Amino acid sequence: MAQRHRERIVAHLLALPAHDRYLRFGYSASDAQIVAYVDTIGFERDEVFGIFNRRLELIAMAHLAYERPAQLQSRPPMVEFGVSVLPQARGRGYGARLFEHAVMHARNRGIDTLFIHALSENTAMLKIAHRAGAVVERDGGEASAWLKLPPDTLASQVEELVETHAAEVNYQFKRHAMRLEQLIDAVGEVRAQIARSTGAASE
Repeated sequence: MAQRHRERIVAHLLALPAHDRYLRFGYSASDAQIVAYVDTIGFERDEVFGIFNRRLELIAMAHLAYERPAQLQSRPPMVEFGVSVLPQARGRGYGARLFEHAVMHARNRGIDTLFIHALSENTAMLKIAHRAGAVVERDGGEASAWLKLPPDTLASQVEELVETHAAEVNYQFKRHAMRLEQLIDAVGEVRAQIARSTGAASE
């Protein structure tokens, strides 16, 4: 996802119920705090992946927050992962799919470790991390998961290129389909207006 999707990202996060916001951010994020968070996403540095429905509503998204270069001098490159899925889109494996894509994306950029900071009660996120082989450390109500990433390969680079292209094609297809649907609705409305005005004139 790119800068052009910033408004959809805001809309997605604002649509999260209060408890989901709490699990995603670790605190009860207000609307203003969510807007401020999205404003901090630097698309030239961080990466955001999303899943859209046919109405181009963002129903699931993941954020890879890269550390700035100055923070990498004393340890291997790492990136923090965060994910959210709207309630109506749960149970379809979207969170796991975004996690797998993020892992591939990060390793292809030479990232050594994927980091997840979550509340201990966020069992869905921690289960995804644990299944991937992450080391989960709990400290009271909070948990941290560390996933050591393998180095990139030619296969992983090609896989990412294919997935990225397929995602863009899928997005453009949905965009054009939505425009066509809107055009059909508009034509239908015009025809209805003509029919109503013709009927009134004949009376």
